[in-house]
Amino acid sequence: MSDSLSIDPTAQDILFRTARTANTFTDEPVSEEQVRAIYDLVKWAPTAMNIQPLRVVLVRSPEARERLVAHMAEGNKAKTAAAPLVAVLAADSDFHEHLPTVFPHRPGARDDLHGAPEVRARMAAFNGAIQVGYFIVGVRAAGLAAGPMAGFDAEGVAKEFFPEGGHQVLAVVNIGRPGPDAWFPRNPRLEYDQVVTTV
Repeated sequence: MSDSLSIDPTAQDILFRTARTANTFTDEPVSEEQVRAIYDLVKWAPTAMNIQPLRVVLVRSPEARERLVAHMAEGNKAKTAAAPLVAVLAADSDFHEHLPTVFPHRPGARDDLHGAPEVRARMAAFNGAIQVGYFIVGVRAAGLAAGPMAGFDAEGVAKEFFPEGGHQVLAVVNIGRPGPDAWFPRNPRLEYDQVVTTV
């Protein structure tokens, strides 16, 4: 099967087959340069009308880490406190403020979105989720492990890190080199015929 893909089998393994969700990390720091390189890849994720709603807060300071850990589910507190870097990934429903004034293929689109906050919120959440997936693959491409989590008080995290409002927190991701006993036992994946139907 791997012969049918464009990237070599080693890259396939790094990005997908052998990549795992890490639950412990070494204390090796994650540099600003590494994060910039990750973003330089993941910014190319497809989003509707190129809206790019993903916003990332890198939690580095001890004070900010304490504020975040207070909102994590009990089972996620220790690993979030210990990870070299934690990223809070959110969708900005005011993404339209960064769009061009005129879209050649959709004149008036920016103005239409300005008056439709519920539409923007749905668009931001859906397209932000696409970008979250790309972000995780980008972390793996950097040779690091990602520990994405949904176990947290999303409203509390949003108030802490996006006090101006207008942001929906989608995921909290621990990032670093995997530490001892980083992996839970791997669960099986559904097979092609269980997922794909041709009509």
